Amino acid sequence: MTAPKRTPLFDAHVASGAKMVDFAGWEMPIHYGSQLKEHEIVRSDAGMFDVSHMTVVDISGSDAKVWLQKLIANDVAKLGFEGKALYSGMLNDDGGVVDDLIVYLTATGYRMVINAGTTEKDLAWMDKQSAGFDVQLQVRRDLAMLAVQGPTAIAKVCSVKPALAEQIQALKVFQGLPSGDWFYARTGYTGEDGLEIMIPADQAITFFNELKAAGVAPIGLGARDTLRLEAGMNLYGHDMDETVSPLQAGMGWTIAWNPEERDFIGRKALAAQKAAGVPMKQVGLVLEGRGVLREGQKVVVDGQEGIITSGTFSPTLKHSIAIARVPAATGATAQVDLRGTLTDVRVVKMPFVRNGKKVFE
Repeated sequence: MTAPKRTPLFDAHVASGAKMVDFAGWEMPIHYGSQLKEHEIVRSDAGMFDVSHMTVVDISGSDAKVWLQKLIANDVAKLGFEGKALYSGMLNDDGGVVDDLIVYLTATGYRMVINAGTTEKDLAWMDKQSAGFDVQLQVRRDLAMLAVQGPTAIAKVCSVKPALAEQIQALKVFQGLPSGDWFYARTGYTGEDGLEIMIPADQAITFFNELKAAGVAPIGLGARDTLRLEAGMNLYGHDMDETVSPLQAGMGWTIAWNPEERDFIGRKALAAQKAAGVPMKQVGLVLEGRGVLREGQKVVVDGQEGIITSGTFSPTLKHSIAIARVPAATGATAQVDLRGTLTDVRVVKMPFVRNGKKVFE
């Protein structure tokens, strides 16, 4: 057993009273006392998450653009100006999802953020695919990353960084900008507005403490999961993986089919799936009665079966919600096997919650 890795913010978590758990080989805070309270803080005010376990990779070289156009399903040609960000799947030859990621256009090339649990696999895959291209990958282990999320998040970051307030407030959604060694991006994983901020590791604890003093609460991975689920956002390894196509995981919108001559990895497999008719689709499920929807539960629709890929009790809605992969013909209702009893659920279009409010019908 290798010892779990620690982020540059480990001591700050312990000092803040965090309960630490193993997450993808990292010692991470699950909560700081109350997962429910932390969830509500992000929906109503501002909270911060340590996401330093995720990996930042800077990509440069004369072939960086054409290489990324082959490597990922979305098209970096859409990045029309420096700082613009793009969400995409990185696929294998069969069209399964190796990882989901964000890539930014920078002054020197591109900056990519990949998941913690898939980092070694991703880097090996990217290295393999770089053969014959003039492309350099720099893994930025020198950076920590903090996500500050919630309706007051941007205002509170600006109060800590007043000199940058104008620049930060001018950021559009899915856009990032550097300020010296720091990088501020208006992205997130909660369905709230906010920032993901990459910082030199040795400055992370100071910044964490400044944010805390400004009224930004530390938030653990427990609330991060219920927040992203309410926002209808996929979690790698649960809602999709190498055996699941983006067409079956609600990621069809991230595939750039045009221009037709762009032959990204997995394109042929996806085109074949599309032509044959994709058998499964991703939906949201709502259980307004008693019971909790959980990952792995069976979904039954007209004798055919699907599966819940993520499920929880929604603190905002006060009932259970889930992300599920179900037969393509599924309509407005389905049944979930709750401890051997087929229970009626509603099928809805996600997200469930945006900016703190219920959004599905």
